[in-house]
Amino acid sequence: MTTDTIDRGTGPGDPARTTKPPPTRRGSDYAALSREVKQSGLLKRRPAYYSAKVGANLLLLAAGWTAFALIGQSWWQLVTAAFLAVMFTQTAFIGHDAGHHQIAASKRVNNLLGRVHADLLVGLSYGWWISKHTRHHAHPNQVDRDPDIADGAIAFTQDQVRDRRGAYAWLGRHQAQLFFPMLLLEGFALHVAGVRATLDRTGTRTGRATRLAEASMLTAHIVGYLGALFLVLSPLQAVCFLLVHQGLFGLYMGCSFAPNHKGMPIFAKDDKIDFLRRQVLTSRNIRGHRLTDLALGGLNYQIEHHLFPSMPRPSLRHAQELVRTFCARHGIAYHETGLLDSYAQVLRHLHAVGGPLRLRPELEY
Repeated sequence: MTTDTIDRGTGPGDPARTTKPPPTRRGSDYAALSREVKQSGLLKRRPAYYSAKVGANLLLLAAGWTAFALIGQSWWQLVTAAFLAVMFTQTAFIGHDAGHHQIAASKRVNNLLGRVHADLLVGLSYGWWISKHTRHHAHPNQVDRDPDIADGAIAFTQDQVRDRRGAYAWLGRHQAQLFFPMLLLEGFALHVAGVRATLDRTGTRTGRATRLAEASMLTAHIVGYLGALFLVLSPLQAVCFLLVHQGLFGLYMGCSFAPNHKGMPIFAKDDKIDFLRRQVLTSRNIRGHRLTDLALGGLNYQIEHHLFPSMPRPSLRHAQELVRTFCARHGIAYHETGLLDSYAQVLRHLHAVGGPLRLRPELEY
């Protein structure tokens, strides 16, 4: 059995360490797969699907804010907050599709849709996200190249926990238990990171008009959002609405993205691995049905999405069997699991990473 055919669902033995890459091969494998996908027509745009999708999403989002206005000063608004958390995440998924140019043939149209959905409707910086997400797609789960596994509140490799001290060490030691509670803060973190990035770029000359447009949309969202909360609700209700809405939004977003790569093989910065294997071996698919597709925004087909980022969301399901068969034919591990099991794999990985800290409790002091 070759390195490629080993099941890597929970990582290569010890998921806390980086993985030795499989032997480098010529790029002809991906070219062959790409030809099959193109011939199947799966890369063609789906305007009817996205017209219906965007329209229905906007109607539901408008319905949520209409209910908010009609209910007025009431604690029942916490139910509205939960509904809007779901709709904000669904809106962010559309922004994600636009960012990958899945929706329209025109780059300008995709970027306009992305900015409206991300900046104006959700309050997330589209420009900041594009920059970060592009780097992730280029080098998934590669140390010092993938920003999604950069050292932060959560440690993804044992190198990242080696020098932790004090509260930071305590956090790393208990990160598996704290992972889902911490996702309640993810919405706030995304808003803050986007605003900071937008402010940091305001003084530069490149793309000034685009940055001003994005800053204007973000400002409109923040002013409109906070204005609506504190004009319609009492101060205490407004704060509670904000906490519930943003907390559930962050939790939903985090639960949608966490299964995709966390706990899968991690490669060192200088490892050489061809594009096809880099994308497949570091990605995890989630089994399910069309409700799963809706709930996870198509991200449950993470392998297909990483191989063909511009493939429209509804085509990913149809591409799965083609890609899975191709990987089996070429001895490349294709990992797919259930949603709950994917979370278990993520938590096991985080627990293993924090292991060295649990052996040295004195680092907390």
